Amino acid sequence: MIHGFIKAAAITPKVWVGDPEANGEEIIRLSREAAGNGTKLLVFPELCITGYTCQDLFLQELLLESAKETLARIVRETKELDALIFVGLPWEKEGKLYNVAAAVQGGELLGLVPKTCLPNYGEFYELRHFAPGNEEADAVWVEFAGREGDYVPFGTNLLFTCPELPGLSVAAEICEDVWVPNPPSIRHALAGATVIVNLSASDETTGKDIYREALIGGQSARLVCGYVYANAGEGESSQDLVFGGHNLIAENGKILSRSARFKNETVYADLDIARITGERRRMTTFYAKSDVIYTEIDFHLKKEETRLDRSVDPAPFVPDDSQDRQRRCEEIFSIQYLGLKKRLEHTHAQTAVVGISGGLDSTLALLVTVKAFDSLGLPRTGILGVTMPCFGTTDRTYRNACELVRKLGATLREVDIREAVTVHFRDIGHDPESHDVTYENAQARERTQVLMDLANQTGGLVIGTGDMSELALGWATYNGDHMSMYGVNAGVPKTLVRHLVRYYADTCEDAELSEVLLDVLDTPVSPELLPPKDGVIAQKTEDLVGPYELHDFYLYYVLRFGFRPSKIYRLAKKAFAGVYDDETIRKWLKTFYRRFFAQQFKRSCLPDGPKVGSVAVSPRGDLRMPSDACASLWLKEIENL
Repeated sequence: MIHGFIKAAAITPKVWVGDPEANGEEIIRLSREAAGNGTKLLVFPELCITGYTCQDLFLQELLLESAKETLARIVRETKELDALIFVGLPWEKEGKLYNVAAAVQGGELLGLVPKTCLPNYGEFYELRHFAPGNEEADAVWVEFAGREGDYVPFGTNLLFTCPELPGLSVAAEICEDVWVPNPPSIRHALAGATVIVNLSASDETTGKDIYREALIGGQSARLVCGYVYANAGEGESSQDLVFGGHNLIAENGKILSRSARFKNETVYADLDIARITGERRRMTTFYAKSDVIYTEIDFHLKKEETRLDRSVDPAPFVPDDSQDRQRRCEEIFSIQYLGLKKRLEHTHAQTAVVGISGGLDSTLALLVTVKAFDSLGLPRTGILGVTMPCFGTTDRTYRNACELVRKLGATLREVDIREAVTVHFRDIGHDPESHDVTYENAQARERTQVLMDLANQTGGLVIGTGDMSELALGWATYNGDHMSMYGVNAGVPKTLVRHLVRYYADTCEDAELSEVLLDVLDTPVSPELLPPKDGVIAQKTEDLVGPYELHDFYLYYVLRFGFRPSKIYRLAKKAFAGVYDDETIRKWLKTFYRRFFAQQFKRSCLPDGPKVGSVAVSPRGDLRMPSDACASLWLKEIENL
């Protein structure tokens, strides 16, 4: 539960139709098994205490009495389990029968939630036996187990909240409730529920599983919640229907766990409540609006660290599905080139000027520019690929820069800036042997001046090459490579830049161009501002600021969900286990926060550029941050890790 994680389970027990005692034993056994695995939220199917397919047996007094007695036994025999458990049973109230979800924890029956939407079509005739819950009525109190003064809340609008895990608020709906146009879970979420449980008995027909999975995933996305769906399976009567036990656990649009069909299984998943509340916090269109009064019932769990079984992607910006790779890469390229296309059209630019270094970022920028020119029907010769060798340029990057421009059919311009920078050193009285920040930044600013002046000379635009990872770390020379007239890579993190260039290399028809791109991918990331050693790059960016795969991981969770450093550290340890040791992860996490806060002033005046994903650092949109903010709060937590 520390860091907002809670393990949930959707459980399909074997059912004996009309035998609550046998079903109760199975429910207790499976509850103990799941709780023993550290699971804190257990969800069983609809009417699992009796079986869903009892039909007119639901009208038998003996069955109803046995169901209540079994519930009382479940309450007693799960008292020692540190878990909130939901089970289904029929419940009689004021002469009417209801299909309810019972919430059990710590030896208490916490509440009863009746099903709201009762199907009465096809094979389902629930209105023959059950009355619908009143979604507009306040909760009422009903007697349980016949003990005088022992009453529990009964109503559709109950929230079960956990003080030990702020943000964890659980609400229930039952089967058909989620299939209707206006499911109860909508008002539950707007009332504050972060997890919805669904006790279901949904039969199997051809193709229904596909729709069911889309439905549950979509509902968890639109409500920004966790959704635990437990379905009836083997053991229910097969007189007219077959139940496949299709269990699902979803979180904000992603299916975290699914069971095999036609097999009774328990599926587990780690729900991230902090991620859910963080997402809701940033969404100004998600706000509480409910005219219905909810009854909140506290339940208590031990505050302990949840063992994480969920996978943590070490590259959250990169498509992890190879089948989806082509679509995603083409989509990102399209966003980039269409943004540039509009800017070129609007400014009536005659040329596009791109500084080509032989590195990844300028390569991607050139590929995007070529696509924009092709879409406008403009000759590629209008693209000026400018290489500007200086003190740190190596033969490898110079050769790749020149070959790349030629292979793409753009115009190659070479401007050697050594002499200009040397004169500048003399003008400002700087010793060329002092390889300090002045030595480096003078070269970067001279290159930007050349590009800007060439753009003026040819009636064009300077296309920025810097990526989002560099902007997050402030790894750019202010008013040097930091500046352009349109930054096509501003929304693309370094790990994704590499992925896009790799995709282009793998799919382009020109074998020689592909060879150049592959060599660019194999070249160490470097600004090449220090003299090479024996003709080899001496200044490697990742040796100085840290691995970009770590920084992109940190960037994603800092900006996308607002996670605290200790949680990001924990996730990184799991994602990069066997790649980086704990101290390395902590060291570069500290570097990330220190640079991220200190370098905001560079991001406050960024050129225009297209957003391509859910994370961006534009001061006009996604990241409005003061340039003078203190990092001490975050750095202090890292020191205490």
